Amino acid sequence: MLIILIIAFAGLGTVAFAQTPRPEVRAHRLAENESIVLDGAPDEAVWQKALPATNFLQRDPDNGEPATEKTEVRVIFDRDRLILGVVCYDSEPGRLLGNQMQRDQPFGSDDRFMFAIDPFFDGRTGYFFEINPSGAMGDGLIAGPTGGGGFGSFGGEMEKSWDGIWLARVRRTSAGWTAEVEIPFKTLNFNPDTDTWGANFQRTVRRKNEESLWTGWLRDEGLTRMSNAGRIGGITGISQGVGLDLKPYALGAASAAPGRGAPATTGDWDIGLDAFYNVTPALKANFSVNTDFAETEVDERRTNLTRFPLFFEEKREFFLDGANFFVFPGGDDSPFFSRRIGLNAGEPQPILYGAKLVGQVGQHDVGFLQVSTNDKTFDSDGSRLHLKGEDFTVARMRRRFGSQSSAGVLYTRRSTRDSIVDSRHTAGFDVTIATPDFLGETQFESQAWYVHTSKPQFINEDRETSPAGRSEAFGWGANLSRDPYAGEIEFKEVQPAYDPAMGFTPRRNFRSWETDVSWSPRFENHRWFRGVELGAGAEINLNLDNQVIDRNLQMTPLALEFHSGDSIEFNVFRQTENLDEDFEISDGVILPLGSRYNWLRYQIGYDSAEQRPVSGRVEYSFGDFWNGKRRELSLDLNIRPRPGILIELSSELNDVDLPGGSFVENVYSVDVGTQFNPWISLSNNLQYDTDSGQLGWQMRFRWIQKPGDDIFFIWTQNWREEEIGSRSRLQSLDRRGAAKIVRTIRF
Repeated sequence: MLIILIIAFAGLGTVAFAQTPRPEVRAHRLAENESIVLDGAPDEAVWQKALPATNFLQRDPDNGEPATEKTEVRVIFDRDRLILGVVCYDSEPGRLLGNQMQRDQPFGSDDRFMFAIDPFFDGRTGYFFEINPSGAMGDGLIAGPTGGGGFGSFGGEMEKSWDGIWLARVRRTSAGWTAEVEIPFKTLNFNPDTDTWGANFQRTVRRKNEESLWTGWLRDEGLTRMSNAGRIGGITGISQGVGLDLKPYALGAASAAPGRGAPATTGDWDIGLDAFYNVTPALKANFSVNTDFAETEVDERRTNLTRFPLFFEEKREFFLDGANFFVFPGGDDSPFFSRRIGLNAGEPQPILYGAKLVGQVGQHDVGFLQVSTNDKTFDSDGSRLHLKGEDFTVARMRRRFGSQSSAGVLYTRRSTRDSIVDSRHTAGFDVTIATPDFLGETQFESQAWYVHTSKPQFINEDRETSPAGRSEAFGWGANLSRDPYAGEIEFKEVQPAYDPAMGFTPRRNFRSWETDVSWSPRFENHRWFRGVELGAGAEINLNLDNQVIDRNLQMTPLALEFHSGDSIEFNVFRQTENLDEDFEISDGVILPLGSRYNWLRYQIGYDSAEQRPVSGRVEYSFGDFWNGKRRELSLDLNIRPRPGILIELSSELNDVDLPGGSFVENVYSVDVGTQFNPWISLSNNLQYDTDSGQLGWQMRFRWIQKPGDDIFFIWTQNWREEEIGSRSRLQSLDRRGAAKIVRTIRF
């Protein structure tokens, strides 16, 4: 270890660069006699009328140096659409990588071109798009200006689950690869009072692990930090048309649940409609009737050896569109968590209708959501359960001021129909002070927030009452970033009766302090190493009498990134727990209340470069655990036999030995993705965990006939491991097959 440190730090550089002025290009408006054929080759004469964005500079490996491969981006538009013509020159076109073909999947093993646009020109939010040489497409919403630097960071906070309607075509040439990208203005919200949009472009040359940008190339900036974006001028006279999109669907399904007391196969069909209307170019309304999520991917199974529930991200399209307008400080512990709607006790609940209004009105960001769910009766392990219909309301408003600062309010209401449970209300406010120019070129953000929840007479149908005490939560935090340094601190207090009925609250009755610092310099002209990261963090949770409940100290004495794309990381954890109640960590294994536990654990992880045909990650941790020992091994293996095929094998193995008992908890998964082209894909996902003894399979076929028009076939089946005599066998729990057709009609 000492030898590695000596070799590594001998080549460290701490040169700081001053950011160049934000560049600008003008978009060329197509004349009536000019046209573009979207075929991936920007070779029409009209393209030469648009001056290119070029002269990209490296973010990695040689920060601030000219890109080794030239890139040119031209922008053309007409009344209805924005079109980009991209030329990615390459000195070795035969070594281009384009393994991924499926939409919205990671491009970590590929060459790629990415761009971000800020149609409001406010330096805060925007849209993200990416393509690779095989024509695969990905997109996302830029939800905020912050997201941090570090290895591989884009800069701003981003939600990649958004799925917009746009089109890209690519071609490989003897000089590299080219692309044409068409984005209808109907897909975007924008400020009609400005003719200038923020924009930035980034290119990845994967064989060199080189990242270059048009602007914002400093490592604590990045593509999606829109305050560092360049400008596209001259965008005038554009229209969203009538601004109405109708998106009907038809669904046919069959299901059976022999392991849950419903062995007979039953069939069903359904229809529904999503309607989108642009009230203004900056404000969009969405109304959904009989909302369906049959095509949503299943959640990833995970091992939970903590005392608190795990957070799972939202995956349903209706709630993802415009999600950035509902963001509230606090991280995952948010007073609004959309998975509380239509998912009750882990069971999907039919949504009768949903209405949503998101966008900007003057200097205000606004978000409004109203959803109504229907009653549902179902069989579960031989019992007949009934879920009552509910009504949900969310209102969020944020007033922007300064370059990146804001102040906002949030209100939620959850009301169960025909219930003894009163309507539950949540109200909160927050203030964010942020600037990219704090004390020079330091990125700074600070947030403070407060939330109050109502205390109904009963909180459930079993007539359980609210805990005694106050029902509020509040906190503040601040972070600073100036390459190669970063640091943050956060405080939070949650009172015992705090209960946001539409939020995610894993624990109550505590106050918490959390801090992290890191140093991530890069090497100058080192033969093997590209960068190093050292860091430390602490999280201390106290009860309201300021007595320690638990404490977690973490140190990263070394994390190394290689030019090859490989990386290695070492971590040390020091944990303290004071149990105020019995904790059953596994069946029959109980850690008693009143005990104090201290333990020390070590972790080493290795990531191999994703562009290899076989890549993956291995992570091993060992040491004390509560009053015993624990060994944990995580293995991820990615196999790419050819472009369009990806086999992902994952496992998490936990071997725990405690005085109260020993146990093993493992999770295994196999995901085989087959992409026939950028429009047709088939995935098979198998997951098994020893805790539940259940094996799950989802097959998902998607055919994008054109952006917005999809055909899905989905098969989901679950089995449970049961002992029959002296043998263990898998017995079918449930199965469901569905076919869904979605069409988009734009006016």
